[in-house]
Amino acid sequence: MHAYYFDNLPTDQRLPHITDPARPVSPETLAKLGVLSWVVPVPPDAASPSNSQGISEEEDCEVNRVAKEREYKNRDVINVSREGMVAVFGIFGVGVGFFDVRETPTDAWIRIAVAPGDLLVLPAGIHHRFTLDTKNQIRALRLFKDEPKWIPHARSGATDTNVHRVGYLRDVGAGIVPAVGVSA
Repeated sequence: MHAYYFDNLPTDQRLPHITDPARPVSPETLAKLGVLSWVVPVPPDAASPSNSQGISEEEDCEVNRVAKEREYKNRDVINVSREGMVAVFGIFGVGVGFFDVRETPTDAWIRIAVAPGDLLVLPAGIHHRFTLDTKNQIRALRLFKDEPKWIPHARSGATDTNVHRVGYLRDVGAGIVPAVGVSA
């Protein structure tokens, strides 16, 4: 995983969008926003699924450890391509993509490049978006506190008063790493 400030240039979103000069973002800065990450070793032949989730037993043990520790009860595997998006969000096997999260209080976009083996937690209430890279495909494992579901919410006055957003802003403002759940 590699995080940095997004350059905001109006070019193809699938490009890296690294500022010049580059402005990296540390794991500590991400943690203050409630964004947590782990690296789960992915074997070189991970493109061929080894179980129903497409991950090896070793990977599954680490994912299970994180899921138990953070109380995620459900999961699903999605294939995302340019044609459609079927996010914790773990990249296993194939693909690279970018999660962009809004830094609070600056409102700057932070881009997080994710690749096979990256396991990322986005707290409920954080403004975020996902973009594929130019290869246009990724297979990902998502973890959920409850039933697997993902409902997109366009940023608006209504989203700013959403219970998860309000709780997130309260927790970040108090210096608490949000643990409400995953915005996936």
